[in-house]
Amino acid sequence: MAKKQHITAQQAADLVKDGMTVMVGGFMANGTPEAIIDEIVKNRVKNLTIICNDAGWGRKKNKTTGEYEGNSFGVGKLIENHQVKKIIASHVGLNPELGEQYTSGVTELELVPQGTLAERIRCGGSGLGGFYTPTGVGTAIAEGKEVKVINGKEYLLELPLHADIALIGGHIVDKSGNTRYIGSERNFNPVMAMAADTVVVFGEKIVEAGEIGPDYVETPGIFVDYIVGGEA
Repeated sequence: MAKKQHITAQQAADLVKDGMTVMVGGFMANGTPEAIIDEIVKNRVKNLTIICNDAGWGRKKNKTTGEYEGNSFGVGKLIENHQVKKIIASHVGLNPELGEQYTSGVTELELVPQGTLAERIRCGGSGLGGFYTPTGVGTAIAEGKEVKVINGKEYLLELPLHADIALIGGHIVDKSGNTRYIGSERNFNPVMAMAADTVVVFGEKIVEAGEIGPDYVETPGIFVDYIVGGEA
């Protein structure tokens, strides 16, 4: 397999333009390409729609001084920097800044059950038109969605998700883009790699093509466009 283009985190961030839909992998920032996010913050692109499992960690704002305290991680950095127009996620409880932006009408929020979110992304990558699920029937999740009765049980129609670019993080990436994950890095990263026009993978370690055994490749290089990590 041909080698993928090895670029810097800054070059990867430059691929993200105003108004894009961006998938960001990670589970509570594990498997999230932090170095790329840091560069996107510097670029100050705006009006992004972010699709992710969670809103990362957000810093708390001191009510007296108005200053942020502590550290933010993952997409929380983009939210704090007011670069996000809408976020589609399954968990946002660790980001108080997003809560403030949502209640004040600054940022749109679409909460999606975690399994439903993963399947919507998978459908986007597989070319499917959607799927039916009982999850969310009779709740606010069902508002505005088609309900179908199958074998006497109600199901919601959930539509696929697709992005302009996916930013994912792996443990080991070879120069052909083949990626291996460790622990909870195996979350949304594999399906996101299938559901975006452009895919950038950040590897904690970059190795020569063929050094990852075939049985350990979890995202084949065919889905990857660019590699970040090590010396670009």
